[in-house]
Amino acid sequence: MNFWEKITGSDMTKAMKDFESRISKLPADYQAAWSQINVHLWPHTDFTGRNLMPILDGVVGLLEETAADGQNVQEVLGDDIKGFCSALAGEEGAKSYRDKWRKQLNNNIAKKLGK
Repeated sequence: MNFWEKITGSDMTKAMKDFESRISKLPADYQAAWSQINVHLWPHTDFTGRNLMPILDGVVGLLEETAADGQNVQEVLGDDIKGFCSALAGEEGAKSYRDKWRKQLNNNIAKKLGK
């Protein structure tokens, strides 16, 4: 990855297109699970989103292997995809970037108000 790719994010765009092409080869229930994983996992990213690329690669690999074994997506991920994503991102209740920014804003306002 060169400097320009890192600045523009084109490396991540290529990686996401690769993930999507790999997912499109899976059964429909796996594709639906992937959509839910994307919704629940992205709030746990840092500013750039690069910290999620290895996690997403691992999830795609897991989905591919289990689909090849003929397992149902419910057997693999369970019923709680949001919990699965929280476990992947770290501990249960991992703070998202929104939570971090909200805390920082509240601290700054408290300092300005003298509390």
